[in-house]
Amino acid sequence: MQLSHTSAAVSASFDETNLVSTAGLVPAMALAVKTGLGNLADTHLTLPGYFGANAGLKVTALVAGMVAGADCIDDMALLRHGGMKKLFTGAYAPSTLGSFLRAFTFGHIRQLDAVASRWLRRLAETAPIAAGVDEYALVDIDDTIKEVHGYQKQGSGYGYSGVRGLNALLGILSTETSAPIIVGSRLRKGAANSVRGAGKFVADLLANVTRLRGNGATGTVLLRADSAFYAHTVVAAAGRAGAKVSITARMDPAVKKTIGTIGEGAWTSIEYTDAIRDEQTGTWVSSAEVAEVPFIAFGSKKKADRIEGRLVVRRIPELNKKDLSQPTLFDTHRFHAFFTTSTLDTVTADKTHRAHAIIEQVNADLKDSALAHLPSGKFAANAAWLILACIAFNLARAIGALTGTDLGKARSGTIRRKLISVPARISTSARRLVLHLPKDWPWEKHWTAAFAAACGPPGPASI
Repeated sequence: MQLSHTSAAVSASFDETNLVSTAGLVPAMALAVKTGLGNLADTHLTLPGYFGANAGLKVTALVAGMVAGADCIDDMALLRHGGMKKLFTGAYAPSTLGSFLRAFTFGHIRQLDAVASRWLRRLAETAPIAAGVDEYALVDIDDTIKEVHGYQKQGSGYGYSGVRGLNALLGILSTETSAPIIVGSRLRKGAANSVRGAGKFVADLLANVTRLRGNGATGTVLLRADSAFYAHTVVAAAGRAGAKVSITARMDPAVKKTIGTIGEGAWTSIEYTDAIRDEQTGTWVSSAEVAEVPFIAFGSKKKADRIEGRLVVRRIPELNKKDLSQPTLFDTHRFHAFFTTSTLDTVTADKTHRAHAIIEQVNADLKDSALAHLPSGKFAANAAWLILACIAFNLARAIGALTGTDLGKARSGTIRRKLISVPARISTSARRLVLHLPKDWPWEKHWTAAFAAACGPPGPASI
């Protein structure tokens, strides 16, 4: 493609007051209104003072900016261009939204958590973002370090990643038919241990999942996590909530001893659909063997705290074999074990557990969107920003799901490019606003479907 030469000259001026660059915010924010996001914020958020006023409008403004691609406070200025004020109310200046976030305290963070939880339930009733949750729900938890710079960031520190940052703990829900949505989040100090507060987080997370399910739901809820969350507090919290667990076990003496009891005839060969990269050797592995054995987790604790389940073990040949005259079991193979209380068969349990990696895609999606920055020096403001980023993620997921296409499983950037960042010219007829969108837009049918679901059946590109 090259610049057209049909005209002798090209000029540009920023003077059109009826253009908007993000017409996809119309169905997105209509859906937010329909599901009561602003009203919930007005009801449950009690920030004091001038900057705490109109909490509902400010929350929806921040979410709108994030859905449109804002990843810092200054980027919220994209809500104040062209004809945006003709389409939306509450297009606050970035400085006002920044002051609003800085007014948050820990108590207000918990209030915003409550808003996010209640709103998500309403959203799931309107858009098919949790289809199948009554039959089988997969819940994943993981934490990620968001790198920050400067010593003025409250709570920043050096965590397990070796970089200075803050620790974001996330919980997601997916089913056999629906893509992940975020059902819980916590921002913690950068130096926080992964399992710190995870027991309470899991209890809150599974309570949110229960609210998304029907009253008569009897299907399994399975909590998956890596070895950082192999702790009694996490497994016990899941058990009290009626959920099963599938958590990678650390290779402590008890786990190694149990693996040693597995007979040679107990192993079943499996092949991966796609080869996976072995992190320790840097090689690609396409086959392995799995076996299971009964196991009591946390056996060193008092009897009442011990938890019965199974140890499912995957082994692959040790490629860096040691030159030993009498090699031991752990010299000839490398083992990966996870503790589970589910009733899945061995091969299915292993395949299901490996799918826990889906949460890494959510982490990457957030960091490529609103979580590209934690914009404030105040910890509480950044904690609020994280919750709002999760709300924006779920809203984008819902808009994609309303198209009735594969966009329901697309990443936020794809939804933003195809459905949100659509330019439009505004015209008026009596009291009716009409959006004139680009002819031959490749995703016109997708956009129209989302618009119809969120705003009602449209006229010719009207709102």
